[in-house]
Amino acid sequence: MRSLKYSLIVLTLVSVVADSMLLPFYSQFFAQAFDSHSSQLVGYYIAASCFTVIVSFPVWAKVAKKINELHLWIYTQIIAGALGLACYYSSSLLQFWLLSQLMLVFKASYLLIYPFVIRLEEKDKHMNMVSLFSVLMHFGAIGGALLGGVILQMFSAKDAYLVMPISDAIQVLVCLFIIFKLQVPFWAEQQTTDKPCVISPEHKKFILNLGIVSMLFYFSTFLIRPFFSRYWEFVSSFDNDIVSGIIYSIPGWVALIGLWVNSRAKTSSKHSHHIVAAMLIGIAGLLIQGAQQEWLVIVGRCIFGWGLFQVTVRLEVFMFANSTPDKYASDFSRVYLFQNIGVIAASFAVGYIVDHSPLVTTFFIAAIGLSTSLAYFAFAFRDKFRLPSANIQEAS
Repeated sequence: MRSLKYSLIVLTLVSVVADSMLLPFYSQFFAQAFDSHSSQLVGYYIAASCFTVIVSFPVWAKVAKKINELHLWIYTQIIAGALGLACYYSSSLLQFWLLSQLMLVFKASYLLIYPFVIRLEEKDKHMNMVSLFSVLMHFGAIGGALLGGVILQMFSAKDAYLVMPISDAIQVLVCLFIIFKLQVPFWAEQQTTDKPCVISPEHKKFILNLGIVSMLFYFSTFLIRPFFSRYWEFVSSFDNDIVSGIIYSIPGWVALIGLWVNSRAKTSSKHSHHIVAAMLIGIAGLLIQGAQQEWLVIVGRCIFGWGLFQVTVRLEVFMFANSTPDKYASDFSRVYLFQNIGVIAASFAVGYIVDHSPLVTTFFIAAIGLSTSLAYFAFAFRDKFRLPSANIQEAS
């Protein structure tokens, strides 16, 4: 079982690295590959990609009820790899757009890894796994940003779509290894003992409020991502895609420190207090990054990275602490939907903002958005800020 979890962690890391290669460089990618310099195009493309994943994920979740996820990933990643090669050979922007979106339909299946691993983990270790997956997302962004910077600096922009099929091949090999080692059956086990869980109006309200907070939070944090490399090149003396990738990846390194600190800190049920403190840190980091000086951008990136990691982890821990195992999957899927609505909204907004105002504007709007998320959280969950004697319900 331990080797299975480790193998799935490797799958996650490989997937995130491959899928985040171009995220900070889409502006440069479209300019090099298709001679398109529209900032709004970048926003529209990212928004379309998020929408594709949102629509596809529930479909794969239903398929996984019939076919074991490990077998499913083999077929979906083979098809995704073939479509990645087709993207490399695409001759027009429209052709690339359609092929890449179809590729994402099949890549969306790997999102099943997270609930799959949570299902394998013991209940008292779920929170540690949440933190670990958060760090994996950050480190995937680090590897992706560095790899994307190297590709754009030394090779052709489209060469990124030669790397993606390699990552898909690695995932297929890992799945085959697990299947043959553990003799995993093709058909999923039927959960005949499962009973429909009844969700109370209070819990529905809790998930709705948490979803709105997450939507505002993800909108704010994603707003600065697509054009961060351009912003760094504007304020710094380094016109180098690799350096831009390193600066972009700073929050990932900070997340690793955060994982180490959190693993040694005493467990606290006061998640609401930690979320408020982390959001304030994140707001400060956004404002400092907007100072348009190299060293302040780096300092602000570090501060923002700490707040980003702590809020991301604590929001999910907060959700699980106020949920029950039979609701974990449904609660996560609902909050995940809100998160992606925030990302889509940011993707549409950022192109317009960059076309009509300086790049630094994205940091100030993101700070306003994060402040709104903080205010809504403090209002919607004001009953969670009581003294320890009143927090028994939250801890349960």
